[in-house]
Amino acid sequence: MTDKLYMERALALAAQAQYSAAPNPMVGCVIVRDQQIVGEGWHRRAGEAHAEVHALQQAGAAAKGATVYVTLEPCSHFGRTPPCANALIEAEVAEVVVAMVDPNPQVAGRGLAALEAAGIKTKVGVCEAQARWLIRGFVSRMTRSRPWLQVKMASSLDGNIALANGESQWLTGPDARADVHRFRARSSAVLSTAKTVLCDQAKLTARAPETVQQPLRVVLDRSLQLTPEAALFAQTGPILLVHDQALQPNAEVVWPQHVEHFGVAADGQGLDLEALWQELARREINIVWTECGATLAGRLIEQGWADELIVYLAPQVLGHQAQSMLQLPNYSELQQTPKFKFTETRLIGADLRLIAIPDNGRGDLES
Repeated sequence: MTDKLYMERALALAAQAQYSAAPNPMVGCVIVRDQQIVGEGWHRRAGEAHAEVHALQQAGAAAKGATVYVTLEPCSHFGRTPPCANALIEAEVAEVVVAMVDPNPQVAGRGLAALEAAGIKTKVGVCEAQARWLIRGFVSRMTRSRPWLQVKMASSLDGNIALANGESQWLTGPDARADVHRFRARSSAVLSTAKTVLCDQAKLTARAPETVQQPLRVVLDRSLQLTPEAALFAQTGPILLVHDQALQPNAEVVWPQHVEHFGVAADGQGLDLEALWQELARREINIVWTECGATLAGRLIEQGWADELIVYLAPQVLGHQAQSMLQLPNYSELQQTPKFKFTETRLIGADLRLIAIPDNGRGDLES
């Protein structure tokens, strides 16, 4: 079995924590001795043992002289848990194969340096692209100081989200709606607007069976139009209402304890989204799942904030007078239009799910 196959196993282990690892990255580890896997592990959630520790515990004495495959550079600092590089050194492993260097500029390379200083051979870059994609939210937060932004849309085959009179529920089927809840559950935050919340009586909670913790619900409420009576606030779990900093919430209104207001600058285009992304990164938000109307979705795409589009296409058409899923400028040339490339197409029940990323490379995800 090659390095690639062992690392692919480690990546599969890491992915088991897709609902629970945040704000930490998903990490998997495989320990091999004499071409046999003697230990496996993955990081389950923040504050608990890292992948290497679980694998070392399973391997026991067999770890001595073994080769370790880990999807992310072993940590060399004391955080919520002790450094994994030290644990590998103490176990006297012979070699550590790493998919990618830690993207955190404060720790990048230090774990590898500690291993090499102890006489342990290291190798970097096996399945690096897959590893970076798996933890793209963490990579984005570490390298761009903002979360990875997923924009979800659901439309008819002719690109519309509602009839001219506004009727839209339900455009997609139950399988697609369940799929959305799984995406919510894997996200650190769910972003929407006050208009969407009021029109849809949205709760924005993750209701998938796999849900481990509810994402932060972030609602753009520029003019402070939401009130505590909205369905959004009936559900517990943290909520961040983002408004124009020139306005102040009514001091006489009693809000639930899980609701927080956050003011940012505003102009003719809307709220200062860059300030919001920085605040969310400060709160250790890795992935933001966005469900909104045509105006915000169009702005996120036009301004280059959308890192990934998840589009559900229902097998029906709504006609030329229906409401479009995107509000974008009136382009005069094709070269002006935002371009994407598909990374996945899949049937979800009766609907088609398309996933696409901007067609300008993968930015910080490139190795």
